[in-house]
Amino acid sequence: MQLSKLFDNVPDIEIKSLMVDSRKKRPDSIFFCEKGMMFDGHRFVEQAIENGARVIVHSEPIDLRHPDITYIRVKDVNAVLNQVADAFYGYPSRNMLMFGVTGTNGKSTTACIIKDVMNDYLPSGYIGTISIEYGKIKLPPLLTTPDIDDLHGILRDMIEAGIKCCALEASSIGIDQGRVDAIDFDVAIFTNFTHDHLDYHGTMENYFAAKKELFDSLKETAVAVVNVDDPVGLKIVEDCKCKVVTYGIENKADYRVTKYQLLKDRTIFTLRCNDMEYELETNLVAKFNIYNLLGAIAAMNQKGISITQIVSKLKNIKQVEGRMQRIEAGQPFNVIVDFAHTPDGIEKLCRFASAITPKEKRIIAITGSAGKRDTIKRPVFGEILDKYADMIILTEDDPRDEDIVQICNEIAKGIQNTPYIIIEDRYDAIRQAVEIADARDTIIIMGKGDERFIYREFGREPYEGDDVLAKEAIEKFWNKDTEE
Repeated sequence: MQLSKLFDNVPDIEIKSLMVDSRKKRPDSIFFCEKGMMFDGHRFVEQAIENGARVIVHSEPIDLRHPDITYIRVKDVNAVLNQVADAFYGYPSRNMLMFGVTGTNGKSTTACIIKDVMNDYLPSGYIGTISIEYGKIKLPPLLTTPDIDDLHGILRDMIEAGIKCCALEASSIGIDQGRVDAIDFDVAIFTNFTHDHLDYHGTMENYFAAKKELFDSLKETAVAVVNVDDPVGLKIVEDCKCKVVTYGIENKADYRVTKYQLLKDRTIFTLRCNDMEYELETNLVAKFNIYNLLGAIAAMNQKGISITQIVSKLKNIKQVEGRMQRIEAGQPFNVIVDFAHTPDGIEKLCRFASAITPKEKRIIAITGSAGKRDTIKRPVFGEILDKYADMIILTEDDPRDEDIVQICNEIAKGIQNTPYIIIEDRYDAIRQAVEIADARDTIIIMGKGDERFIYREFGREPYEGDDVLAKEAIEKFWNKDTEE
């Protein structure tokens, strides 16, 4: 693309790529001097030029200038990057039906439900914590909400593959950093709001403001879909310019569940909408998944998919990897893997475990807490597990450069009555739980889900995923003598 199509009053230069990381080679590129939390792109202009940048977009003065390089000074580099990336990749989100999902918990499940159901009507894709998926393509995740250049590039690739619809997880950090500013959302869904990411946002007020920003910026023709059972559900859309629809169980809503039955392998519920009632059955389990389904149903229904069409698809919907995932390898006890890494997420998982576990049987909980992330919640994890679990195994979870035992001891500060042990190696922790489990016990493995990496002191290291390791541990270490 010619530079003159992206900026006014500039030389007619052929631009082949965009650059935000000066370490990566990008021939004939535009380098954007973004200011991040740790680094300022203005410091790396020379490196960017060495790696192929022909144009520098900056907001601060640059002293050393090359005669064959074009310098463009702007007030807000991030805002310009959004505009340029959108144009450079052909305005991909304008040419797709775009669903955005935000909230503390439930983003991945809600977005994956939308992608799987919508795929029957429009070729659909998904971008989020679990993966990047469209057509026959499945790629490892980048960030929950990818950086601006990556995000628009992925959407362009989807367009070129014939994809017409995309469900995108919009994280609070991604929203706050302007990664979705140029995304043309048709629907935005709010799942819930609880403690998380305070290491980044500092306060719950700042965290809420980041979530609200997504809804404040929606176009007038969009639809906001909100959970009114959450205390901030209506507050988050109070400044919306677009149509607002609601969903819930406890409170009056446009899409409301009037009764439900929670079973260990499925959920049955009645949905009331527009004075009509629909009986639904799904293989997804736990009350919080009713909310995830409600958000997805409301969003898709608002874009023309009838509830009757949706109902038939939900009975055997594709299992969302690492989210309330039941691990079945012939064992007589329950094993559930979940990404739960917030106090609210852990408590909801524990409640479900209590509901499906006979009173005389045990809940064996495995968890850790990420290093260098929101340390305030660690003892809260311990308090929640102390209330529900009969045995707690504390282990590693993205320790980074923090000591694993120290992290576990901080969680243990909240444990008063329940026996616990610390097993640093996560696979050994899972193995131990399998070896001590009796028939009809429930093992809950929290924190990593299906993630295929673990963050250690020197960066990201491959990890097979809790789902894979749990199945392997059952097959290798389950003592069949425990079967009743």
